[in-house]
Amino acid sequence: MQTKDYFVHMTAADAQIRAFAVTGREMVETARKAHHTSPLATAALGRLLCGTVMMGADMLKEADDLITVQIDGDGPLRGLLATADCRGHVKGYVKNPWVILPNNEQGHLNVGGGVGNGILSVIRDMGRADPYSGQVAIQTGEIAEDLTYYFAASEQIPSSVGLGVLVDRAGQVMEAGGYIIQLMPAATEETIDRLEQNLLSLPSVTELLHSGRTPETILEEALEGLTPVSLERQEVSFYCNCDRDRVARALKLLGRKELDDILRDGEDVELRCHFCGKRYQFPIAEIEQLRREIDTELSPEQHT
Repeated sequence: MQTKDYFVHMTAADAQIRAFAVTGREMVETARKAHHTSPLATAALGRLLCGTVMMGADMLKEADDLITVQIDGDGPLRGLLATADCRGHVKGYVKNPWVILPNNEQGHLNVGGGVGNGILSVIRDMGRADPYSGQVAIQTGEIAEDLTYYFAASEQIPSSVGLGVLVDRAGQVMEAGGYIIQLMPAATEETIDRLEQNLLSLPSVTELLHSGRTPETILEEALEGLTPVSLERQEVSFYCNCDRDRVARALKLLGRKELDDILRDGEDVELRCHFCGKRYQFPIAEIEQLRREIDTELSPEQHT
């Protein structure tokens, strides 16, 4: 029986270290099926989903808070994005999901080549007028290294991020997951040295997961000798909250001119959710109703 995807949260060395690890095979496979991604795009999006869902668990507190990690690169993937909450829900997409490139020099999927150079942005929407936003230059395009750099440069938190996605010959996801391990300001040199030694000997994320390690045992291995303490375990999933009402509201936001153009064409409209690929059909009669609703909602001054 397949274990559900989940993350764990631990501290170590008397709270000098905080750490997260996630296993997300089903989460990433759901995204692959939704977007029909190539193996390269699956690896890129899967890494970003795993990283973002852990960041949501770490950096958000309220149920309605959201964190978005956006990668705008000049590579053939043309960028990708993931959004998560604090409850283990994450969704995302890659702009060009069908990219195929030769493997990199290590014989692995060339995610860095697919991403290219550009900007990584992290936006935290916590219900305020102006969401917090931080940006850094993409370092390698491999995503884990870029998030490591983001934490150091934008959040001033020394971190180690590991992410990995393993696909089989048919392109299906065999393993997916990762970890984020961070040093707190009070960390001693002894703690830092021990953690660095542990991380140097830690196998890759895909090796760890494929050999049967769980999020708990991955962190126990990474934090060996540092007295890890488990704080939380929570299920994670690829989850999109789109529905027909939301899409209808989005149509109305296009405004009178755009809806008038659609009505002149006289054809039904099909809209597809960027995040999950679900398609919504709107017959022309419904477009007419949305157009009437706009007129009803506008004030007399707005009609002029």
